Amino acid sequence: MKVSLFDYELPADRIAQSPPERGSSRLLVLERDTGAISHRRFSDLPGLLKPGDVLVRNDVRVRHARLWARDPLKRLTEIFLLEAIDGNAARWIALARPGRRAKPGRRLDFPEGLTGTVAALGDGGRREVVFDRPVDDAYLDRCGSVPLPPYIRREAGAADRDEDRAAYQTVFARQALAVAAPTAGLHFTPALFDEIAARGVAVKDLTLAVGAGTFKPVTADDSASHAMDAERVWIPQETLDAAAAARSSGGRVVAIGTTVARSLEAAARLGPGPAATLPFSTDLFITPGFQFRAIDALVTNFHLPRSTLLMLVCAFAGRERVLAAYEEAIRDGYRFYSFGDAMLIS
Repeated sequence: MKVSLFDYELPADRIAQSPPERGSSRLLVLERDTGAISHRRFSDLPGLLKPGDVLVRNDVRVRHARLWARDPLKRLTEIFLLEAIDGNAARWIALARPGRRAKPGRRLDFPEGLTGTVAALGDGGRREVVFDRPVDDAYLDRCGSVPLPPYIRREAGAADRDEDRAAYQTVFARQALAVAAPTAGLHFTPALFDEIAARGVAVKDLTLAVGAGTFKPVTADDSASHAMDAERVWIPQETLDAAAAARSSGGRVVAIGTTVARSLEAAARLGPGPAATLPFSTDLFITPGFQFRAIDALVTNFHLPRSTLLMLVCAFAGRERVLAAYEEAIRDGYRFYSFGDAMLIS
């Protein structure tokens, strides 16, 4: 499909720059079958679920993967760590900004006396950075910054705001494998999960390690020419069993976020047997015309124009209906993107 079909105009003041109190966001409810829209609060979500539903969430934790370095001229350079090479925490694939300050052979100085050297330049602006000692999660927790998306404006090199560190992590996050948050999950509180469980709704987990591909713009004119980056997925048998039981008894599988939707739909295409319970990689690109097999409802945020995330939502609920809902949300003052408001599509 033409990527321009997924464009829309968003006033700059609709892009949320600060996190709301968790659970206090607005919730636009969109009915897939009719296109009907209603306006609620996120705290109303438990009452919109039904006994017998199963709610599936992505329990990945965001790594504080953004580091600030100084080059030999003492200029500030951002190094965004993507993944350790072959599990070696002293060698990383990274992005750099500005890239001209991270040329091959360039030495960079980091907090606590850590040094790194840009060893090689790869595709898509990626760099191999070799450090003089392992860069582990403990170091990143002390010295790294929250990898907020670039549309959330913060001063380069400044210390993290405490509110950002707290807000850009779900309350159910576990292993630090992601470079971006599964943002639909940011709205939930422990109290909301208690209410959801009290209604007879099961809550189950899976893990998708959100990678740098989440920031990858669609530059092609046609979606068929865009390639998704592969991401690792782990789905417990317990989660697959609960989802199957819900659907067989008339309940719904409600995905918290596009990462959960892609994970479950990718698993559904692995076929019966144990394959879906083993760690696997998926580069599934969901666009209109896709036949959903695994999910029945979706909790999601409002996504960027022309993005793969918006295309997935349009595939689920219909492009015209989704864009009409976005237009209404803009008129009604909803906040957009990672720290913004939410949608329930059912």
